[in-house]
Amino acid sequence: MAALSDAAQEKIKQSIEWAENSTSGEVRVCLEKTCKIDVLDRAVACFNDLDMHKTKLNNGVLIYVATEDHKFAIIGDNGINAVVPADFWETTKDLMASHFKNGDLAEGISVGVIEAGKQLKKYFPYQTGDNNELSDDIVFLP
Repeated sequence: MAALSDAAQEKIKQSIEWAENSTSGEVRVCLEKTCKIDVLDRAVACFNDLDMHKTKLNNGVLIYVATEDHKFAIIGDNGINAVVPADFWETTKDLMASHFKNGDLAEGISVGVIEAGKQLKKYFPYQTGDNNELSDDIVFLP
């Protein structure tokens, strides 16, 4: 998985905006080059560092990718995990992995974001006056 071009970053941001336009949920993408600990533990740490656990409905989703190590994880807050199917994150990861294996990091992330948005829409539909609680920008960690 390589670094992201400006166009690829814009594609991901547009996917986040699309997902959040149909749900009250919040989706974030966090990228760093390497992950020296268990990828799920690192994703949880990033989730907390980004204050994603502070959304009103506990409906934040984080897609974390360590680009050089070819590791990634998807985690959702308690409000989401209480309602989505048990295999939801694994199914989404499989879709993403198929794009990653073809060398298309941006498409893999975008697919993951869109799938997360579709599920969030079922359980956390957009509500009039909904505020975007978290930035849609990709988080790049050193």
